[in-house]
This record gives sequence, structure tokens and C-alpha cells, in this order.
Amino acid sequence: MSILSSFKTLTKVDEALKLIDERVTYKVEGYEEIEISEAVNRICYEDIISPINVPPFTRAAMDGYAVKAEDTTSASIKNPIILKVIGCIDVGRTPEIELKPGCAIEISTGAPIPKGADAVIPYEETKRINGYIEVYSQVHPWKNVSLMGEDIKVGDIILKKGTIIKPWDIAVLVSVNILKVKVLRKPIIGVLSTGSEIIEPGGSIEEGKIWNSTKVMLKAMILEDYGVPLDLGVVEDDEDKICEKIMNALPKCDIIITTGGTSIGRSDKTVSAIRRIGGEIIFHGVSMRPGKPTAMAIVKGKPIVMLSGFPVAALTGYQNFVRRVMERICGIKFPPQPKIKARMDRRIASQLGSREYLRVKVLKKNGEYIAIPLRLTGSGLLSSITQATGIVVIPENVEGYEEGDIVEVTLLRGVDEY
Repeated sequence: MSILSSFKTLTKVDEALKLIDERVTYKVEGYEEIEISEAVNRICYEDIISPINVPPFTRAAMDGYAVKAEDTTSASIKNPIILKVIGCIDVGRTPEIELKPGCAIEISTGAPIPKGADAVIPYEETKRINGYIEVYSQVHPWKNVSLMGEDIKVGDIILKKGTIIKPWDIAVLVSVNILKVKVLRKPIIGVLSTGSEIIEPGGSIEEGKIWNSTKVMLKAMILEDYGVPLDLGVVEDDEDKICEKIMNALPKCDIIITTGGTSIGRSDKTVSAIRRIGGEIIFHGVSMRPGKPTAMAIVKGKPIVMLSGFPVAALTGYQNFVRRVMERICGIKFPPQPKIKARMDRRIASQLGSREYLRVKVLKKNGEYIAIPLRLTGSGLLSSITQATGIVVIPENVEGYEEGDIVEVTLLRGVDEY
């Protein structure tokens, strides 16, 4: 019997996510006030309210002539209306002229609508003849006009608390003259590697040792997910030392991630160390591949996520559970990853009762996406994730997919044409 099959019970992925939602109550507190030029991918600390209207005045929505709509009644090519042109308004200038009945004022897109006007007739629906225009179509009141506050009104919520700020959000903030915003303090996420075989990158390799690629990957993912990684180093498979490392790190961190020591072998000490320092184990062992030994606990109110030491298994555990914890403690929702439909290149079998995360390479051939399975097992093989275009999730109640089946692929990178 394998170590993994020796787990007495396994928690289903959806149940583990539900437990996170129910049990994680810790919240990141505090904010920074920063220039909006630095606010991309930061999290709004509070609702941002517009202090002004956008547009701030009623303006022309296209080039043409400001008119009274009633003056264009019944205008057509066969029955044009003649209006006298009495002036011109350019962008950035305040109108100094009032529109009178039977008249028109030439106007540029974005220029303020003059008093007395309630519509704009575009150039292409007119003909200029000396100081007059022939109008060939009727316009209704406020046609081709942007009303004051039509886009944003004073008091409107521009961005809600918990919004991840994007470049287009910054454009909206500038449009209402907001140049500084309060953003949530970035969560500090400690990463502790356990394992007597682990050495840090750059060191001399010895037989039986491996470089710590998993921690480097996790730190990069934390940075990508709006967090601050805190390197807690490497600790050997010693329960006393693991306890000491976690207790020392806890006051500094909002979340702690550990890697390794989560299975049930003799050298796996992480879960027992967490219990020893008073941690409440929320789940240990998840019905998924890779990443079955994943565990989670709460210690002094703070979440501890225990991932496999194998890179691909740690990646799966991070994407499923660490990101969910970050959503809970920061009050955010990560944008969903892009998905496509693809045809399976060959048959792939999976284990009933376990959610499988299949790495695939996707090619576009003759207008159709083809998913080529790379590997289902082998949680330590980083090359499979480097080669992968995406992930196909095989549900617990499915025994696999046949060649030609249409599957949903969550994309990790762009698709090559074949």
C-alpha cells in the first residue's frame, strides 16, 4: 500500500474550499495612500466616490452644428430646412453666443453645447451654402449630445472596496481628478520549506540533495497575486525546529505556506508540528492529483497552508487553496483564468473519486483546438508544466476522457498554430 493511499479519509476539493470559506476569518488590515500611477494591481481599501460629474458639462458628441431640434422638424433631402450659421464653438472654449430660433452654430466634438441648443446635426447631413446650411434630416432633442453626468454623476461609486485596480480604472480616476487612492496593505505570505534533502539555489549539489525550485516558484506566484513573499528559509525534518520556525514567523505573516512533510511517512513532521503549537487542522489529505497530501490549519487565527514539496503538486495546491485563502483575507475575487474548448488527442484514464489536474499542450490545427495530454502523474516533474499550455480538470465522477472528447482547458499560456 502506498503512503498516499494510507490516508484514512480524503476531503473533496469543493468541500476543502467550503471549509476555507467557513473557517478563515482573519482579515488583512491597514492601507497605504499612493499615487494612482503606482496603483495598478493594488486592492481598493474603500469605495471610491466621484466628486464631479463626467462629462462635467453638456457637450457635442460629434462634429457638426448645434441646433434647436424643433427647427429640424420634417427636414429631408427633398425638403431641406435652411438655418443661418451665426458662430463657431471649438473644444476647450466657453460658448459666448446663444442660439436663436432658425439658426445654427458650428461645433466640434467635445465642445460645450451653447445656451438655446438641444441637439447636434452632423456635417454629413447638411450642406453649407455661404452663411447658411441646408439640413437634410430631422434630429430629436439631445441627439448627438453627451449630457452632463451622463457617464458618471457626483456621488457615484467609481470603484468598490476590494476591486483590483486595472489600467482602465486609473483612466476613470483621472477623469474625475482623483490622483491618490487608498489601497489595502499587501498581504505578507511566509514560505517555509521543510526537508532534510532541500538546499537553496546556488549551493553546491550533493548526492541525495535537490535545489529548492518549489519555493522560488511559490514566491513568484505570490508576487503575481498582489502579495509580498517572506522567505522563511529551509528547515530539516525535525518537529522541534519546524515548530520554532512557524512560531517565530507567525507575528510577521498574514499567511504561512509550508512545503514538504505533509504526507504520513516517518519523516513527515509538518502536520504534527502544527498540532503541537495549538493549530487546528481544517483538512489533511485532498482527493485530487497531484497534491493529495495538501493540508490546512488555523494557528492563532492565521491560516497555514501545507503544500507538497513537489513542484507541480505545490502549484496545484497553491492555485486551488492559497488563492482562495488570499481572497478571504483580502476581500477580493481573482479574475478567472481564460478557458477554451479543445478536442482530446488521445484517451486518458483517471481514478474515480479523485479530481485530476491533467497538464496538456494545446495546438490550433485547421481552426480547431487539440489538447495533447502531457502527464497526469509525476508531481515532481516541472518540465510537464513548462511544456503545458493549460490544465484539464477531470471531475471525481469521471474515469477519464476518450480520444476525440471535447474538454474545457484552463489556459496557462498562449496557444501555438500547427
